[in-house]
Amino acid sequence: MLEPSNNNELPVIPGKRYFAIGEVAELCAVKAHVLRYWEQEFPHLSPVKRRGNRRYYQRADVITIRQIRSLLYDQGYTIGGAKQQLSGVEAKDDISQYKQLIRQMIRELEEVLAVM
Repeated sequence: MLEPSNNNELPVIPGKRYFAIGEVAELCAVKAHVLRYWEQEFPHLSPVKRRGNRRYYQRADVITIRQIRSLLYDQGYTIGGAKQQLSGVEAKDDISQYKQLIRQMIRELEEVLAVM
């Protein structure tokens, strides 16, 4: 539902626990300053901050960013509309995140099988 039509064009999220802001910018096809702005606007985004205020995003954050990107860029929502859309689907959001994670794991496992 919140997955963009061009999510297939975005790179696969690697199986890492934490991602730097530059990595997330590449994975989600947005610039780092946009991510920092979205952190202020969307309470759903809360990367871990470590030494020197360095941001480290988790896989769920990357999926949320892709959903926000879809709402804003693909579906034409405003920031306010995207906030409402995300807050209205929090329960469904968890399910869609799990479904996306499962699909990605299946793809990765199929790639491993193809190599064998």
